[in-house]
Amino acid sequence: MSDSENRHGLTQWHGTTIIGVRKGDRIVVAGDGQVSMGNTVMKPNARKVRRIGEKGAVVAGFAGATADAFTLFERLEKKLEQYSGQLLRAAVELTKDWRTDKYLRNLEALMIVADKDNLLVLTGNGDVLEPEGGITAIGSGGNYALAAAKAIAEYEDDPETIARKAMQVAADICVFTNGNVTVEEV
Repeated sequence: MSDSENRHGLTQWHGTTIIGVRKGDRIVVAGDGQVSMGNTVMKPNARKVRRIGEKGAVVAGFAGATADAFTLFERLEKKLEQYSGQLLRAAVELTKDWRTDKYLRNLEALMIVADKDNLLVLTGNGDVLEPEGGITAIGSGGNYALAAAKAIAEYEDDPETIARKAMQVAADICVFTNGNVTVEEV
């Protein structure tokens, strides 16, 4: 078993933090900008959160290998076109392909995707997860951001403020996460 695998053989994600926060009728997805290779920071200002789909109606953020994430962004955009912008349907179909396709199942990434109605986590195991409580986070600093956001959400109504504060906590703790944050709201 390598250092990047856990006891179940699943890859452990290193090198980023992505958070999604739903509060009221607003959804925000935020991510840091650090790209690391091993223990070296290769780039401090990458955009890991972006708008996709028709008129940018969907926001997606990724944790994992960059090339794999771009492949998944492209596949998700095709699924959104195929299913008339219905994010939930497109996400389910993408994860089916991701799990069963010989090429796609080797991709190493996780995604948070959102539109005006949905906030979802997509995994290569075929999971389409809707977070309980409207907060989710992925990546090496994901648990730090998730815990911070859950603590803040009780006292703060603005999802962007929650996401930014949670990302700052993750950046302060996780060496694979920095404070160069990209935020997109749906």
